Amino acid sequence: MSAGERKRALILAGGGLKVAFQAGVLQVWLDEAGLEFDVADGASGGVFNLAMWCTGKTGTQIADAWRRTNPLDFFALNPRPWVALSSLDRFKKKVLPTWEIDWAHIERPNATFNVYNFTRQELKTLEPREMDDDWLLACVSLPTWFQPVRKNGELYVDSVYATDSNLEAAIANGANELWVVWTVSTKGKWRNGLFDHYFQTIEMAGNCRLKDMKRRIKENNAANEREEGTGEFGRHIELKILRAEVPLHYLFVFNPDSLHGAVELGVKHARAWCKKHKIALPNAPASTPPDPTRLRFHETMRGEVAFGAGEQESARGDLAVSLRVDLPGVGRFLVDPQHEARLTGWVTSDVLGGKLPIKSGAFNLFVYDDDPDRRRMLYRVHFRDAAGHLLTLAGEKIVPSSAAFRPWHDTTTLFTQVLEGEVERGDAGTEIASGVLHLSPVGLARQLVSFRASKPSLVARFFAFFVATLAHVYLRR
Repeated sequence: MSAGERKRALILAGGGLKVAFQAGVLQVWLDEAGLEFDVADGASGGVFNLAMWCTGKTGTQIADAWRRTNPLDFFALNPRPWVALSSLDRFKKKVLPTWEIDWAHIERPNATFNVYNFTRQELKTLEPREMDDDWLLACVSLPTWFQPVRKNGELYVDSVYATDSNLEAAIANGANELWVVWTVSTKGKWRNGLFDHYFQTIEMAGNCRLKDMKRRIKENNAANEREEGTGEFGRHIELKILRAEVPLHYLFVFNPDSLHGAVELGVKHARAWCKKHKIALPNAPASTPPDPTRLRFHETMRGEVAFGAGEQESARGDLAVSLRVDLPGVGRFLVDPQHEARLTGWVTSDVLGGKLPIKSGAFNLFVYDDDPDRRRMLYRVHFRDAAGHLLTLAGEKIVPSSAAFRPWHDTTTLFTQVLEGEVERGDAGTEIASGVLHLSPVGLARQLVSFRASKPSLVARFFAFFVATLAHVYLRR
């Protein structure tokens, strides 16, 4: 490789089912940005996306494969749980054929798959021409969960404890620019319990190895700056990492919408990452396909707000919001990271002038920030008081709102502000009132019977998403 020549490597690190997020990143990097990679490496769950990449699939085709995948098809109970808790037989029969991985037709051969040879106690890398479905299963056969795969009289398992991203293999293949998609959690939040301890051990192994490689690359680059060719790797290595806390468990995912949502989250993060790094997206789609499905329900919350603050408090009064929540495009709503719906209805307050119609509004269900174990339910409506002044009511439900196990309290308590003017989400506004509104048990019963949808199955799908999200944030604490 001549000096100054760029050889770019795609590093598809492991992360269990979190690598559905990785597929969304590939849609953006490969298709929307049009990036080309000369070399690739995959470890653990990352080998799924690597296999599709090697067989010539576009980023969108890889992302769509995950969008169509049911996570329940990944596992089957093993009749001999003392050998392994689960089996990949169902995955081999149901998922692999739909992904259309054809090992006989490799279009991108310069790649490495990582698997651990337990018999010899050593890491093994395989080229695409050596791979088949059994090798692919060996690359993801996580001890305890899946039994080892026997090949040529030797046992092979997931490489995750040896490496979750084999940067050395990509460098050995001549790469000098490493693009890593990292979905292993770096939060450092300790949880008790056997299963959590298991996956936290994986996080320790993966993050420690990645940090060590970052140190070695930094020292290599410093040595090469002093004298060309004297660093460990003999040339400057540029490391680019797209890292995210993905709100999925590594294995315990049961809702297809959650898996699909992780893909869309990857798309969102990758677009933001490219914008931050000044990478153009000339092929970004202009719009999303229409979704004709519909769902709506009503919600009424009441409480007391204080006008003014502290010594400036001028009045207290009851305030209620009667909302109609409209989800135009249920499928898109459930997988979009913003989960946004339209709000119409009324704000009722004697202090503000009685029953006041809502001009416009938006509701966001279970959006999250940097903490994948916390969600926010956001409400924002614009209306005019009796004197014609434009106001904004902004509220949020925090799930969970404290360390206590209080799902009922958290999902029915709306922390509310009334702001001057038409204030959009993310903008600051002048507060004129604040308080707390509540959804009563009677109000919940009325809400439940108000659900209407273009197909009855959509209501069940909505509740499955709602319950699955609450289970994630409360049972994973």
